[in-house]
Amino acid sequence: DHPDTLNSRNNLAGALNSLGEHPQAADLHRQTLTDSERILGPDHPDTLNSRNNLAITLDDLGEYPQAADLHRQNLTDSERILGPDHPDTLTSRNNLAITLDDLGE
Repeated sequence: DHPDTLNSRNNLAGALNSLGEHPQAADLHRQTLTDSERILGPDHPDTLNSRNNLAITLDDLGEYPQAADLHRQNLTDSERILGPDHPDTLTSRNNLAITLDDLGE
């Protein structure tokens, strides 16, 4: 339950996703996000990062509606917590746009 362990799991899930192991990566990202919300809280930047990474993995799996929902939540929270011009907020906005494009919106 240490924050460094959460970061390591998040990194492992990202590596799995990069290797094309999307279902396994999504499972690990879900678990990491749940634990991050419980341990760090929903407003912690690492929790936002975990949610973003899960959304990207879901996008890679073609689960676009669920990915878009997570990206929307992340953008709203990033704007509130980090501010509208923070680099992570801008990344969240871009990631949502990519997923919406995948949805044909």
